[in-house]
Parts: sequence; structure tokens; C-alpha cells
Amino acid sequence: MSRLSKKIALVVGGSSGIGGAIVERFAMEGAEVYATGRSVVEKERRMKQADGVVHAIRADASDMADMERVFAAIRAERGRIDVLAINAGVAEFATLGTISADHFDRILGLNVKALLFGTQGALELMSRGGAVVLVGSIAGFIGTKGYGVYGASKAAVRSFARTWANELAERGIRVNVVSPGPTDTAMFDAVSDEMREAVMKSIPLGRLGRPEEVATATLFLASEESSFITGAELCVDGGMAQI
Repeated sequence: MSRLSKKIALVVGGSSGIGGAIVERFAMEGAEVYATGRSVVEKERRMKQADGVVHAIRADASDMADMERVFAAIRAERGRIDVLAINAGVAEFATLGTISADHFDRILGLNVKALLFGTQGALELMSRGGAVVLVGSIAGFIGTKGYGVYGASKAAVRSFARTWANELAERGIRVNVVSPGPTDTAMFDAVSDEMREAVMKSIPLGRLGRPEEVATATLFLASEESSFITGAELCVDGGMAQI
């Protein structure tokens, strides 16, 4: 039986990369998925994915009005959210001496503020037994040169998960984090050749992760297979931050 059969899922930041892989995997496992992103088509698009369906909605996760429109659509069409995955995020290089207010606001605005209020809005549609999966990063607990603000934003995601898991336990809603290491996406394409080489040398398994591998871990945390897991962090990093 499909692991998300008859579930209504919302994936924030689901147009490409890790988010796109999560959308596809959820749909393949039978979920009806609402996927948001800045680059998906404005008019709702339905794509058959195995036993599930995907509704793509163009929305900026950092725009509260956009997200209210997403929640209103789900409320009107299905009335509930069973699974929430928040993947929307941004990483930019800036060493301590070059960090600007704009850089800080941009990173924290999407990676922290939008995640917080996106989760808050979705909770109004979640009932007992719901699952929340936040996409963090191993950058939240390792010190990567030039990514201090990004790392701090992902440390905040991990902290939120602990607190929210505690606060929502009485509602039967689980909150967990999946934290990728370096993954073969457009975000990693933006790093310098020097950093790419250094990163590859530090991964025990000797390669980048694939978005599909992060999606598989996310599916586990979203499904009943992880029914006794909450407040946890699952790292998908080829051993980079574990050994």
C-alpha cells in the first residue's frame, strides 16, 4: 500500500531540486500534493504521478499574502493538510567582513521567518496525526567559511523543530528535520570550484547527494513508518558531518 495514500500534502518550495524531488516522491506514494514555488505556472496544473496528484501553485514563500492564498485554496478544495514539508530556502556566500543588512534580511527572511509563519499558517489546517518535515542543513552545526548567516538560519530551523515537537505533541502532530549535506542541485552549482573540490574531499562516500535521496528520507519522516519519531534530525550527508 502507498505510504501516503489519501493524504493531503503541502510542499513549500517544491518547484525544483530537493523540493521538486519531494513533491514527486510524495505523489508516487499516493498523496495529493500542493506544491508551491516562484517558478511554477500561475494557473493550477495537475500532473498524474503514480497514485497521487500534484497541484502546482506559483507563490513566494516569503510573501505572507501569497501563502494565505495557498492556504485558502487548500481549505476550499480539501479542507485539511496531513503532511507539511517546508523546503524553501536560499544560500549566499558572505564572510563576516562582507555581510550586509540586505544579505542578512534575505537569508533570515526566507529560511527562518517564512518557515515560521508558513508552518503557523498550515497548522490551522492540520488535525491530529499530522506530520511536519522541515528541510534544514548540516550547515546548521558545522562552520562553513562564508556561510555564517546561512548556517545560523539552519540552526534556527533545528531549534524550531525541537520546540514545536514539544508544543504540538498534545495534538499528535510530529515535527522533524531532514538535513542534507552537499546535494547535486542548482544551489550547489553556485559554489566556487575551490569550495566544490574541498567539499568533495570531505564526504566519506565520495560523491554529492541526489535530491531523490533527500526525498526518500523526507518521505520516511512524513509517513507512519516514523510514527514514534518527533523532534529529531535525520542527516542525509554521505557521512560528511557524522564521522
